[in-house]
Amino acid sequence: MEVNRVVGVDPGLQVTGYAVVERSAASTRPALALRLLEGGVIRPTRDESLESRLEQLFLGLANVLEQFEPDGVALEDLHSNYRHPRTAILMGHARGVLCLAAARLGIPVYSFPPARVKQVITGSGRAGKHQVARALSQQLALPALPQQHDLSDALAVAVCCLSLSLPSLRSRTG
Repeated sequence: MEVNRVVGVDPGLQVTGYAVVERSAASTRPALALRLLEGGVIRPTRDESLESRLEQLFLGLANVLEQFEPDGVALEDLHSNYRHPRTAILMGHARGVLCLAAARLGIPVYSFPPARVKQVITGSGRAGKHQVARALSQQLALPALPQQHDLSDALAVAVCCLSLSLPSLRSRTG
């Protein structure tokens, strides 16, 4: 896989974060050549039915994908807390419609384990959210740390995908 523009997504039924990140095609140094094109959140209406909220997620991401025409969509692998299996099932619904939005437009979806994302961004698979946000801010020369965890998580998975898509990095980290 070699991608130059990716939409990172942090799925959620209440808030879904997304980040559109692009790498300069002329550069082989991803940390210096990445730029955030747009980042934001999709907030389905809370008091709507599950079906309506899923539709809002689908349409929201489809709109972003149509506008930015990325080479891929990046998601963290679904992780679940076994003390709350219902949450994992609901997250699976959200993740599923987001994958469907990409599939309908012919855009490949890439999944990464959360520890792998943290390792690529910070060098440690056990990094905390603040460490990840600080590393992203430095790598992308952002004027401030991302404040919303949903946006920061989406940005992290997008940067991870772009970093691992370089053939030189893939052979060293794969």
